[in-house]
Amino acid sequence: MNNKKYTLGIDIGGTNIAFGIIDILGNVIFEKSVPTENFKTPLDLINYLLQLDQISLNIHEIKGIGIGAPNGNYFTGTIDFAPNLEWKGIIPLKEMFENIFKIPTILTNDANAAAVGEKMYGCAKDLKNFVTITLGTGLGSGIYINDTIIYGEHGYAGEFGHIRVIPNGRLCKCGRHGCLETYTSSTGVVRSFEELNSIFKASSSLLSYDKITAKDIFNEAQKGDAFAMEIVDYTAAILGYALADFCAFSDPKAFILFGGIAQSGDFFKNKIEKELEKNILSIYKNKIEIRISTLHQKNAAILGNAASVFLME
Repeated sequence: MNNKKYTLGIDIGGTNIAFGIIDILGNVIFEKSVPTENFKTPLDLINYLLQLDQISLNIHEIKGIGIGAPNGNYFTGTIDFAPNLEWKGIIPLKEMFENIFKIPTILTNDANAAAVGEKMYGCAKDLKNFVTITLGTGLGSGIYINDTIIYGEHGYAGEFGHIRVIPNGRLCKCGRHGCLETYTSSTGVVRSFEELNSIFKASSSLLSYDKITAKDIFNEAQKGDAFAMEIVDYTAAILGYALADFCAFSDPKAFILFGGIAQSGDFFKNKIEKELEKNILSIYKNKIEIRISTLHQKNAAILGNAASVFLME
């Protein structure tokens, strides 16, 4: 593309927007995270980025911008009807960034970006066939088959969070019922707490929290709280069941879990592995790994978006 040494990686999530300036070795020159609700429109985000000294001072050394977003379409450069964003409809984000920044821009699904980050800089360097599962406000997947990221015919491959696991289950923001992310994303875990607590009126340390989060639930489960443990077990059961079916589609060597609740490490991973093996086809038994992202603290999605620019060269 050019000899400039940096890329700008932007990860647009339902809760936060993280961004950073990255070099080709994956070194983070600058990084920041801001609540998504701060930006009522995409143009508000662009103007905010332009005003940051760390970006404006380095802009002449930025060769490209890589953006990951829910429902980000790699082929069209648009965000298409993302259920977990307040920005509605079809948003030509790639075009907007290129018109204002005057820098080549790539837009992709946020989970695809996380997968590219793991492949270049994280725990998937040794893998040709793997799936990254992002557990955040929603649930996404980035799929590598034969060392190639899969986009699909229309650019929407990897919407694993919207496979339906419970017939006529919880209402999803996509408008359907029973989607996987309504049970196993961070917001899904909180919904499990609210749903089960309203039924069973459990005695639990969780009831002392003013506003419960998925992290709170996992922390209390690790301390031995029985109600919190029940929610974690329920989450692991549904996710392990769904991953077992995913194996029949892509035959991965490993699933890589990324996101806040994944960072509980072996505590959660071991439960998912147990459910995976319980439900998997016999031809895949004891062949599929569950790995935890090694890039959580570095933000795999930022690195992946930045890496996407370097891979274009």
